Amino acid sequence: MAVQNQKGRRGFFTERVKTCLEGKGTWEAFKASTQVLAWGLLFQCRSGLKKLWGKARKVGAMSTLHISSSVSLSVLTGFVVGQAGLFQSLAMFVVAYFIIGLTVLSVCAISTNGALDAGGAYYMISRALGPEFGGSIGIMFFLANVCASALYILGLVEAVVDDFGAPAEGGLGSSTQVLPRGYWFDLLYGTVLLFLCLLVCLVGAGIYAKATFLIFLIVMLVLGTVCLSFFVVAPRKVKLPPGIDGNGTEPGNASFTGFKHSTLQANLFADYSVDYTTGRLMSFSTVFAVMFNGCTGIMAGSNMSGDLRRPSYSIPRGTITAVIFTYIVYNLLAFLLSCTCDRLLLQRDYSFLRDINIWPPFVIIGVYCSTLSAAMSNLIGASRILYALAKDDLFGKVLGPAKRTSRDGNPWMAVIFSWILVQLVLFSGKLNTIAAVVTIFFLLVYATVDLACLALEWASAPNFRPTFRYFTWHTCVLGIGGCFVMVFLISPIYASASVAFMVVLLVALHYLSPSSSWGYISQALIFHQVRKYLLMLDIRKEHVKFWRPQVLLMVRNPRTSLQLISFINDLKKSGLYVLGHVELDDLDSLPSDPLPHQSDSWLQLVDRLNIKAFVNLTLSDSIRHGTQQLLFISGLGGMRPNTIALGFYDDATSQDCLSQHPAFSSGEEVAWQNFPPPWTPGTPKRLSPWEYVAIIADALKMQRNVLLARSFEELKPPQELGWRAQPLIDVWPINLLRPDSAHYVNTCSLFLLQMACVLAMARAWRRARLRLFLCMESGARPRGQEDKLRQLLKDLRIQADIHTVLWDGAVALHWHRQQEVAGDTDGLGFPGNAARVTDEYLGAVNQLILQQSSAPTVRFLYLPHPPADTSLYGRYLEQLEVLTRGLGPTLLVHGVSAVTSTEL
Repeated sequence: MAVQNQKGRRGFFTERVKTCLEGKGTWEAFKASTQVLAWGLLFQCRSGLKKLWGKARKVGAMSTLHISSSVSLSVLTGFVVGQAGLFQSLAMFVVAYFIIGLTVLSVCAISTNGALDAGGAYYMISRALGPEFGGSIGIMFFLANVCASALYILGLVEAVVDDFGAPAEGGLGSSTQVLPRGYWFDLLYGTVLLFLCLLVCLVGAGIYAKATFLIFLIVMLVLGTVCLSFFVVAPRKVKLPPGIDGNGTEPGNASFTGFKHSTLQANLFADYSVDYTTGRLMSFSTVFAVMFNGCTGIMAGSNMSGDLRRPSYSIPRGTITAVIFTYIVYNLLAFLLSCTCDRLLLQRDYSFLRDINIWPPFVIIGVYCSTLSAAMSNLIGASRILYALAKDDLFGKVLGPAKRTSRDGNPWMAVIFSWILVQLVLFSGKLNTIAAVVTIFFLLVYATVDLACLALEWASAPNFRPTFRYFTWHTCVLGIGGCFVMVFLISPIYASASVAFMVVLLVALHYLSPSSSWGYISQALIFHQVRKYLLMLDIRKEHVKFWRPQVLLMVRNPRTSLQLISFINDLKKSGLYVLGHVELDDLDSLPSDPLPHQSDSWLQLVDRLNIKAFVNLTLSDSIRHGTQQLLFISGLGGMRPNTIALGFYDDATSQDCLSQHPAFSSGEEVAWQNFPPPWTPGTPKRLSPWEYVAIIADALKMQRNVLLARSFEELKPPQELGWRAQPLIDVWPINLLRPDSAHYVNTCSLFLLQMACVLAMARAWRRARLRLFLCMESGARPRGQEDKLRQLLKDLRIQADIHTVLWDGAVALHWHRQQEVAGDTDGLGFPGNAARVTDEYLGAVNQLILQQSSAPTVRFLYLPHPPADTSLYGRYLEQLEVLTRGLGPTLLVHGVSAVTSTEL
């Protein structure tokens, strides 16, 4: 039982010591790597895994109880070779170091692409992927380092108690075994050791480096004695510890044979057997998972990035040197073990190296020094990550005190906060329940570093120019895949829980963290992909089946146009939506372009209204010329506006809707100060009636569909009507200014029907009822016309109620005037004599519309083509004003392109 009592939490020792100093430079990385190897070998000489593995619920989970480090790999080298044989062990090393090596390439690439600050992996990820990924991974990495530091302290306490603790009741002990045992005594020893680590970390990274240099010398000496022991120690019998059942039937001894060919032959191939500490059968996957945990730990040096003079120089060289050196030594160790130790010794004793060392006390010295150094490494690494998180203000005032530093820049408050958390973890006394999660946290950090490097590479940003060029996007993808495979191989349950925890942190930071000025890689990736797909969007391949409205809405003043802006957002049907504005000024008379200063207010407007629109501002000497500019230049490639929307030109008093809108609080009025006050009657207008109609004519000449919106400040969105009220969309698809030539199947009428249908398909308007009004004279056959229109709607898959309207009285006024005034049309649907359509007729039509539908949500009317004679522009606008007077929210529509299809 005495041997079994020594098999406790030594497995918990196995944290990331390999690179605890690698960030200090190439030489320091070499020291750290050698120190880790020697410590691992020493640790093998004195520790077992019975208590550690015996508490695992299943074989697949017991591998997760070793925090990722090269140390654990050294501890279990005999176990790996004994179970898997030399050939499979070497193959495992190749696969494991291939995965880790790919992540090392990503670390080197990111660290050489600019100046690094405190935080290590957190700093790399946050500056590449943004605060959401950086903050979530930073918290996970911080917690992993805290738990790892506690793990080392517990392991060191276990070692001290085993060596110097009083023997169990009835047992025999030496004169040096005087320390009392028990939970509270173990906690006291751990607290004292942790306090020593705190003192070193409070002094700063400089004293820590000096202390670890001394430890490096000791570890190098121990490593030399271990390697020398294989050659100078004579063959001997080694007493085996009892198995888990302790029935006494197991073999009592095994052999250290020295270098023998027969021993090597016996150890070449796999021989998976039952583990003597757990009683469970081993397999390739379980052994590989145990071994892989010892190959991680490459971020310890980068955690000290804020304390390095030249992190971009030291981190790549130190990390690569550590990986290469440890890989070579682990392979050498596996070969030496295969040549000198029989299979029974490798499988039945995980601490046999102490028995074959030339001087066993080296084991105790190496274990104590290296474990204490590892605990300090994780404590100081956790404090640097916490300091970086606090400095970036991702968690607001919660981490505010952690920003405090000493005169020489040491974040002493972050060190104290980390020390408190480590102390709390020590109260648990055991880390079985969290060790697997900590291992997975480390692997998720490595995978995210690969993801950050992959995103930077795919974004193809000109400023991504790392001096380390030995990587490609292929290595990043393989690194991500390898890390995730190992995460789920270690423990699918813990892996799923860890990923879920990371996603929760990511979502919370996305909505709660303040915006940063680091630059977002998502924007670079989006730009890269949008450019690629815009080039693929060939305008020559457009087809009417896939037509959608792409609208340029000209906005004079957002204060008076909020309802119209939101309405057009519903009308666009996932198409392009551009808010256009013309600023009247002359660039020659200005010191600089005033538009960039105004664009921020427009973009905030888009964000607050929660609409999906672009903003395009221009500077011009007139509204008409500015609108022409926007029609010409808005959009890109195959994404260009095919429709222009304008507010109606009238003399109605404008209301400031901005101050009344719930999305704009009065306390933030400063953000909208660039928007002018609403227009009031009596003040000059920026646009004349003639110029307004000229803009309509220009758009039609440029083959753009035209929408004129009137009285939309009165529009009540469907969500404000209540769930019982059904929105109504009334459609009048004939040219009311030309009843003598009105019909329902021309391009303009079909476009009007399409736009009304598109609105009814919007999410907010899905409950709306579409009503189509068929104007007929009493002498006609209404049934036949209605049947034809119904068939047309069926072919176009448009659901609408058809209402027949007799308009004999209004038409009679039109024909009466026809007989009095003769005139020829201009061929464009507008009379050559403006008096041909009288205000009396238009007033009658206006009343007819009001009688048929007193209060629909919105009306769609046919917009006639402007006259060819520009002198009639004023009369044209007057007629539109009379026609739509008092109708409420009304959209006048004129279409120039075919937008409907009956084909599949």
